[in-house]
Amino acid sequence: MLLLISPDGVEEALACAKAAEHLDIVDVKKPDEGSLGANFPWVIREIRGAVPADKPVSATVGDVPYKPGTVAQAALGAAVSGATYIKVGLYGCTTPDQAIDVMRGVVRAVKDFRPDAFVVASGYADAHRIGCVNPLALPDIARRSGSDAAMLDTAIKDGTRLFDHVPPEACAEFVRLAHEAGLLAALAGSVKVADLATLTRIGTDIVGVRGAVCEGGDRDTGRIQPRLVAAFRAEMDRHAREFAATPAAS
Repeated sequence: MLLLISPDGVEEALACAKAAEHLDIVDVKKPDEGSLGANFPWVIREIRGAVPADKPVSATVGDVPYKPGTVAQAALGAAVSGATYIKVGLYGCTTPDQAIDVMRGVVRAVKDFRPDAFVVASGYADAHRIGCVNPLALPDIARRSGSDAAMLDTAIKDGTRLFDHVPPEACAEFVRLAHEAGLLAALAGSVKVADLATLTRIGTDIVGVRGAVCEGGDRDTGRIQPRLVAAFRAEMDRHAREFAATPAAS
């Protein structure tokens, strides 16, 4: 399981750099613009320069509307700015066809520029609260659009979490559908250390966190701390070892 950490700017990216051995992907977002809020191109460039070259930089392009051309341009901007993982929050897409339309434009725009870029179709565990596409539709949307991964996060950051909206067994189905489609499955949404056993058991490929590695556990007012990143990774590794040692895993 890969660990994706989301700093909100260059200062926190430097904290991530200090903990680089414990994380796999540095994800650029702007939390005050939403769950998958897009940060500025120059911030992506600065963060790309601040973290080790062997650590891929991911960038969100926002909780996007159903405007395929607009979103494709935004995604290309993120790629030009140095991101190799491009995440699109399908906030304004109310049907799978709309979501596929948006993601096909993103895939073409990004991969025409950089064929090795990694495109992530992101939906929301609490989709019922905002009226967007069903979470379990995301793997098929990602497959049909040519994306590389399907992801779930939470849209409304009000203290509720991933498993509050999509219980573990439904998340397991999400992971299974993604794997059957040849995609990676990413899960986020106020993930805590206590969730790691379940995330490991269901085969999650990428876990995305912010609040869990911020001081005080607060994604908005807390700051990312290298020691908390290291501690979170240590727990990930412990659960991976324990799962590998179980008869069912072997």
